[in-house]
Amino acid sequence: MSRRQRQALVARLRSVPRPETQPTPAEMRGSFAAAMTRPAPEGVATRRTVLGGRPALDLEPAGAADRGRLLYLHGGGYVIGSSDTHAGLAGELAARTGLRATSVDYRLAPEHPFPAAVDDGLAAYRDLLAAGADPREIVVAGDSAGGGLSIATLLAAREAGLPQPAAVVVFSPWVDLTLSGVSMRTKEDADPIFTEADVRAYADLYIGSGDRDHPLASPVFADLAGLPPVLVQVGADEVLLDDAVRLAARAGAADVEATLEIGPGLPHVYQTEYGRLDEADAALDRAARFLAGHLGALADTGHVRER
Repeated sequence: MSRRQRQALVARLRSVPRPETQPTPAEMRGSFAAAMTRPAPEGVATRRTVLGGRPALDLEPAGAADRGRLLYLHGGGYVIGSSDTHAGLAGELAARTGLRATSVDYRLAPEHPFPAAVDDGLAAYRDLLAAGADPREIVVAGDSAGGGLSIATLLAAREAGLPQPAAVVVFSPWVDLTLSGVSMRTKEDADPIFTEADVRAYADLYIGSGDRDHPLASPVFADLAGLPPVLVQVGADEVLLDDAVRLAARAGAADVEATLEIGPGLPHVYQTEYGRLDEADAALDRAARFLAGHLGALADTGHVRER
């Protein structure tokens, strides 16, 4: 069944028509929202809120732990996406961990180029701490650009002298805006979603003529020492494969506990296919166990749900 699921997914992704001309950011956002939005899962209550001065969405599963928080940063190349488009993915992770999650609508490019997104991620994390959250009971997750932003946020927090959270999970993280990874070219034919030109267009909108190897724009070039344990999940059939591989290697070299999972035959952020693809559900379960396992006090007292 899983093989047929993968084949059906790839066929569906490849069938999506590509625009003949470069759409505007507004058009890109509308198309992405229409194609990708999935609601929060049943049993997860949502509430509009504000975190770090930005609109955000709280996602609280039934029977959520009294302690512990998940900060989620959505993907979309720093140009598209929102807490609404990712309510399903963030909600699934919240439900599987039993933690209350907050997904932040950080500012998007090109209206708000780098480092606006990093500033907003840091402000959100700082707000959680200011509200009394114990950093040992905070976990962070993000996908694609949101995965890169998750790492950049923790780097910015480190530079600001803030304590690190308990753990971070990133799905298909975009952590190299210079596009120097070999897979940007070797995996282009296998990737059913992106080409190198697609990824470069997002980088152009986000950072323009700025420094693309800045460690907060491209965390794969950063010193990752002092970051919390990280789980990196990526598909084998995506141009961002090398971003994920190098991020995990850099983290490990900096004495950070790093776990890398490469899904054979799988595309970019395949976790969004939960409920339709066995590998997506299994990956989310593993991610939830990873996060829960690093919330030691919570896991030991049974506050975090087992699945």
